[in-house]
Amino acid sequence: MPEHHFHDRALETLGRDDLCRVQDEKLRRLARAVVSNAFYREKVAVNGFNLAARGVEDLAKVPFTTKAELVEDQRTFPPFGRLLTYAQSRYPYLHQTSGTSGNPLAWLDTAEDWETWLRCWSYVYRAAGVTEQDTAFFAFSFGPYVSHWAALDGARRLGVRCLPGGGMSSLQRLKAILDQKATVVLSTPTYALRLAEVGRENGLDLASSAVRVTIHAGEPGASVPHVRTCIESSWGAACFDHAGATELGAWGFECESHPGGIHLNEAEFIFEVIDHETGRPAATGEPGELVATALGRTGMPAIRYRTGDIVLVDDEPCVCGRTFARARGGVLGRADDMLVVRGMNVYPAAIDDVVRSHIGAAEYEVEIRKVSGLDDLTVKIEAPEGTAVNDVARAIRERLNIRVGVQQVPPGSLPRYESKARRYKRVES
Repeated sequence: MPEHHFHDRALETLGRDDLCRVQDEKLRRLARAVVSNAFYREKVAVNGFNLAARGVEDLAKVPFTTKAELVEDQRTFPPFGRLLTYAQSRYPYLHQTSGTSGNPLAWLDTAEDWETWLRCWSYVYRAAGVTEQDTAFFAFSFGPYVSHWAALDGARRLGVRCLPGGGMSSLQRLKAILDQKATVVLSTPTYALRLAEVGRENGLDLASSAVRVTIHAGEPGASVPHVRTCIESSWGAACFDHAGATELGAWGFECESHPGGIHLNEAEFIFEVIDHETGRPAATGEPGELVATALGRTGMPAIRYRTGDIVLVDDEPCVCGRTFARARGGVLGRADDMLVVRGMNVYPAAIDDVVRSHIGAAEYEVEIRKVSGLDDLTVKIEAPEGTAVNDVARAIRERLNIRVGVQQVPPGSLPRYESKARRYKRVES
């Protein structure tokens, strides 16, 4: 693997014991820095652990931190809750979450914490082979969302020429990508497909453009095999997945050996996988909810943070040479997005993969109704000419062991999305 495909080859290829020692040292440093943090001081008082002295040995004693807990803390102690380690004058960066699953969460970063954000993005870019020779287009709305700004700043730090795409229509973005000969495009997977659709409608040949790499996050799609295929064929470019959260940073990235999964950035985070229902460690080889401790952000720390992301972790070394563990198949789904369809547990990403294998980059939507306490699904598809809806229904049944209704709808009749898709709609029976 070329040297420029690593942020820090020595660190990314450490043996497991040496990597654990790096994590332990960073955790102790984090614990010393946040000793005055009111939010975590309360957790210490209740449980009597000493991370600064005992490091990883004591980490399991720390209660989990949840987003609902942080939102409630900010509601009770506005505007930023008790999670600030330092005086507010230390925090020049203010962002917030999207609030799609509830009230938005405000988040502050110190200058030092922002450097951690950019360092994490360096892993994302380098693993995708991005260099200072590239021009990157950021197909984001920007707004108050930290990941958009950190992605832009992180690329600039590496010497990449950057073109922000906020405030543009989809067609304007495509013309800018073509006119400026962008070589890297960042967006959600859904929006990459939407841009491809707009390109086809306007006679723009994206597959022959200068774009050679697309990087995606915000939803599981880029690791879903048939979604990845649609993106790569539409853009004529290599598709890379990555994962992150406002509360943590960019915690996962994909290397060029995909589809091996998303590497967990174990130089910047400590990860655990738990049973979502019990909170106990997930059984070896079984998927579970990812829990992460951010080692480099002390201003608003996140210790044992429950991400809600369901992953299946594989700690075998990757063919790329990295020893960081991987989330096989990327993020498999969100814990709160799981559907119980006729007694079977199903994540939307699994349905996405099957549907895309039949309709390609066309759009679809899923209506969910409760029938006898279980979810019953109807999949609406804007099927390309010649697609048989019965074939889609049969493929879902054979692959996922569930029966769904499939309904063909006119082209252009379903919503389009410029960010995270909201294809699953609950309706009254």
